[in-house]
Amino acid sequence: MQVIRPGIYAVGALNPGMRVFDIVMATEYGTSYNSYLVRGAQKTALVDVCHNSFFEMYLQNIREVCPPEAIDYIILNHNEPDHTGALAKLLELVGRVTIFTSQAGALYVRGITNRDDLDIRTVKDGDTLDLGGKTLRFVSAPFLHWPDSIFTWLPEDRVVFTCDFLGAHYCEPYLLDVNMAYPEKYQKAFLGYYTAIFAPFRPHVQAGLKKLEALDFDMVLPSHGPVLTKGCMLEYAMDRYREWSTPKVREKRLIPVFYTSAYGYTRMLAQSVAAGILSRGDADAPLLDLIDHDMGSLHGILNQADAFAVGSPTINRDAVPPTWHLLAGVDAIGSAKVPCAAFGSYGWSGEAVPNINARLSSLRMKVLGEGLRVNFMPTREDLDKAEALGQSLADSL
Repeated sequence: MQVIRPGIYAVGALNPGMRVFDIVMATEYGTSYNSYLVRGAQKTALVDVCHNSFFEMYLQNIREVCPPEAIDYIILNHNEPDHTGALAKLLELVGRVTIFTSQAGALYVRGITNRDDLDIRTVKDGDTLDLGGKTLRFVSAPFLHWPDSIFTWLPEDRVVFTCDFLGAHYCEPYLLDVNMAYPEKYQKAFLGYYTAIFAPFRPHVQAGLKKLEALDFDMVLPSHGPVLTKGCMLEYAMDRYREWSTPKVREKRLIPVFYTSAYGYTRMLAQSVAAGILSRGDADAPLLDLIDHDMGSLHGILNQADAFAVGSPTINRDAVPPTWHLLAGVDAIGSAKVPCAAFGSYGWSGEAVPNINARLSSLRMKVLGEGLRVNFMPTREDLDKAEALGQSLADSL
């Protein structure tokens, strides 16, 4: 347990050993599952809960402030299980309690607890809850980063609980940023967190920042990573979110050509596709061999592209693994309707291209025709077709 301000206590759990979060996100510096107790003159509220794996540690931290049955309200800013996984066990000790969450959150929390007897009150933007000298005001913040997300503002103490927003998978023993020992490592984790979780929701990030700017606060209490304070890391965090969520203005459209090639044949097609794109004169078409580049960087380029092409040979009736690794990084929300095309050389069969097309179609992208399949080494006619494919891709914009 850590005291944040008088009547505000951090009671969550630290997980410094975590190295992978939500299956696919690397967490080099661990994480924290932040939860906060707010004690007013009459009532006590718990803001967000904790991961189920750390329930005993979590319960001990709560008991350092008050017995669980003294909690009157539970505020759920966001209902993903890393914030609510311990809720079902906690309710067994707390007893009858009123849960405040958004309308979408009310649906999720029932599914997480498998209970339909909960006393849930759905909140709208501007609704308040009086604890006695401490007023919780709810701020709607949808898609930051789930439809259920809200912020909770405590104006008397000038703090705002933002759940995942402005958080980071970063763990040090003390939550306040003024005690941070390794700020450069935090900044690296902060960027990785934004990229993995909030980059698909850039317009919502901008809206969330505007809502925060309308509030009077000097401290942000997120549900992962350090508490951010004015004059320390708070301005840095908000400035970076503003910078990263602002659309970049490019002189030319970006249409990368991703490929991998076993014997050079698919590379020949990739070069012709890129030449076709460049012939239109108003686009950049970087040639990117998946074997030669960091996959994280390729994912960043892919998700910024105005359109793209991807090529793979066929091995064992499928595209090769680096191709699937690339497409696993597609921003499925922000990339809908982005024009794309598939191509590749094959020997025995040729399933790579249709399999890639099926994946891109399932992501609701704008797939150009059937793509281009070539048996072994491309002929001059095949290369002309590849160049025409690149021209069509550029023209589709």
